[in-house]
Amino acid sequence: MNSPLLPLVDAEIPERCDAARNRKLLLDAAATLVAERGVDAVTMEVVAAKAGVGKGTVFRRFGSRSGLMNAMLDHTERELQHAFMFGPPPLGPDADPIVRLVAFGRARLDMVAVQGDILRAAENSPEFRFSGPARAVSLRHIVTLLTDAQVDGDVELLGTALLAPLDAALVLYQCRTLGMPIERIADGWQDLALRIARIDALPD
Repeated sequence: MNSPLLPLVDAEIPERCDAARNRKLLLDAAATLVAERGVDAVTMEVVAAKAGVGKGTVFRRFGSRSGLMNAMLDHTERELQHAFMFGPPPLGPDADPIVRLVAFGRARLDMVAVQGDILRAAENSPEFRFSGPARAVSLRHIVTLLTDAQVDGDVELLGTALLAPLDAALVLYQCRTLGMPIERIADGWQDLALRIARIDALPD
């Protein structure tokens, strides 16, 4: 069964040229600050100062610090979503659904390895923690793959259980505090996915 198309993460809304230019200016400033000081030191006030605009401009554009962090992640999220919706195997639609599921989990963990601090900051807010568009799309994709694979049980809850170990804050804690290599976490996630699918090994 072919997976239904998912809505694009935070689907793009056409912007005026000046609005798009200001958005890029602010995101570039935020990215520079993350590289220079780390994500925890980046506030709306600091981004405004770096970009040479008023603090109100940043709040009007992104709403909150979590909104800013989510905007920074938007491009990467779009690339991952495009890969699992339209790309080649193992992420894309021509692969077995369980193969795609495992590939998705590994791709998400790769994102955390590279952008974990930004992901953690974006997730660390009631307005995005469980209802952000990226999480909703990821959950829907996992549930669709479980359904395509004809996995028994409540696939909504099983999908939530599979998404939970990919949480950036948890993964960063495992890596930085517990000293777990990201490869170990990915292998463990694959084992969990196969157990939920009730199979012993990935299909060929």
